[in-house]
Amino acid sequence: MSWIAVMPFALWAVVRLSGFEPDWPWVPLVAYTPYATAAVVVSGLLAVLLRRWAAGTAALVAVLALTPVVLPRAFPDGNPDAKGPVLRVLAANLMVGQADTTELMRLVERLGPDVLTLQEFTPAAMERLDDAGIRDVFPHAVTWPLNGVGGSAVYARHPLQGGPMIKIGAFGQARAWLKHPGGARIEIVSVHPCAPKRLGRQPCWKGGLEALPRGGRELRVLAGDFNATLDHLPMRDLLEAGYRDAADVMGKGFVATWPQNGPLVQSPGVTIDHVLADSRMAVRAFEVLSLDGTDHRPVFAELRLP
Repeated sequence: MSWIAVMPFALWAVVRLSGFEPDWPWVPLVAYTPYATAAVVVSGLLAVLLRRWAAGTAALVAVLALTPVVLPRAFPDGNPDAKGPVLRVLAANLMVGQADTTELMRLVERLGPDVLTLQEFTPAAMERLDDAGIRDVFPHAVTWPLNGVGGSAVYARHPLQGGPMIKIGAFGQARAWLKHPGGARIEIVSVHPCAPKRLGRQPCWKGGLEALPRGGRELRVLAGDFNATLDHLPMRDLLEAGYRDAADVMGKGFVATWPQNGPLVQSPGVTIDHVLADSRMAVRAFEVLSLDGTDHRPVFAELRLP
């Protein structure tokens, strides 16, 4: 009985640390690695109480393997010595355009973001936002409204130059170059690859993440619904390519962003909405927010440019 409790999590640790990512159902399942880490601790204690020493040892090895992977997300990291101007970024998935427009505008008023990235951005949502005065706050925008889940947008207080859409299947990830008053030029991408929620969706999901620009000479911020956690291999590749996750930097890497208000027994929360900042930027603040009418929680980061 103790082996039955321990072995799934021991195998989980092996696959998670292997550098290999199988297809469905592993891709959606690995998002729950923090829960698996807690579960293997419990199963290991059970094995010890039952004096099943071999099972307890396997559990201990799995705990020692997974803890260094997940625990650092609960502790703040240091920052580079960035002394440039501040850039505030807000990202929100509108759930097929159904998010509460009035509440979103209140978030904008309260937080004062320089940049707003939107996903699942529909023509109807754009019309409501226009009526609510979004262009008075953000006079510059690169928009790709689309019925369904594939539309996206970048709104900004400062001038934007549109770039080629990052398009995989029906999912478009709007991108733009922002000219900051402080003189910096920053690429902004509204991130939204398709969700790997069923068999056959991994190529679309993986392609959407792999198409995102790597870190490098130009400053970049990737913000939105990544449909991926820090335990997914394409996400880890992105971070290794020159980005830092704002939530992780601020010690808030366990704060779930989806599903918003979902019953715990039905779907435990996972962290799939992110702000990835160029590794040369300092992260000064990060918040996970609430927004009625959508299943995602918006995320906000305050960054300081180098």
